[in-house]
Amino acid sequence: MNTESPRLHGAEASLLGRPTAYRDTYSPELLFPIERQLKRDELGLRDGALPFVGEDLWNAYELSWLNARGKPVVALGQFRVPADTPRLIESKSLKLYLNAFNQQRCASVEDVRATIARDLSAAAGGPVAVALAPLETRPGRAAAYPQGICLDGLDIDIDTYQPAPELLSAGGEVVSETLYSHLLKSNCLVTGQPDWGMLVVRYTGPAIAREGLLRYIVSFRAHNEFHEQCVERVFCDLLARCRPASLAVWARYTRRGGLDINPCRASGPGLAAEEGFEVRQ
Repeated sequence: MNTESPRLHGAEASLLGRPTAYRDTYSPELLFPIERQLKRDELGLRDGALPFVGEDLWNAYELSWLNARGKPVVALGQFRVPADTPRLIESKSLKLYLNAFNQQRCASVEDVRATIARDLSAAAGGPVAVALAPLETRPGRAAAYPQGICLDGLDIDIDTYQPAPELLSAGGEVVSETLYSHLLKSNCLVTGQPDWGMLVVRYTGPAIAREGLLRYIVSFRAHNEFHEQCVERVFCDLLARCRPASLAVWARYTRRGGLDINPCRASGPGLAAEEGFEVRQ
């Protein structure tokens, strides 16, 4: 199914999906929030009654500003957007917003951090945690491969490239395992550009059929939806079709335009903490 939505609330008339002249001084109005509930309605999720907790973990690799004396500072940024905030932030708008710091003089790293946290929190409608690490401090980078079973070596036929939850099944003995695949691809809902990622499923419950799970992951290949919405769709489909006792789903999307977006949804806190997420109640 094509999920192009007429209800993106002005996205068609915005800067999204069009050639854009970059600004290079502070411009918070560039941020473009989108209501999460628009897509959650498709999944039958009521506002205030979500079946998961989680967050969207963003890593920013192209973040720079000028210090008070005009000398550039280059940093890595990490933004944590709780899944229960009412709005997500469209990725191109965030890129444009961050690039607008390039020629902006700022008093300190903390001044930049507090400014970004304030603006992202206002856009998302809830508290967004922001951490900045100047490159001179030699910060560590995200993220290692998960400890689990990679499905990509399965020798199977696949012919479905739109989400097909009927491919999912589970049965037999109860297991606790982590399964993952590098074959996730979906497309931006606004621009149609491809988004590539690794999808990870950690669960306890009846054993999920691995061939069906891989076919299901690949079925997103021609699907148009934002990263966060894809992960919520996967979580809800697995919960409905496989009925695990506990479940965590996260995606490590490949960096595009200096940003990677890594949503995580889990049935309880702590299920993905070792993967760099802080999944809280």
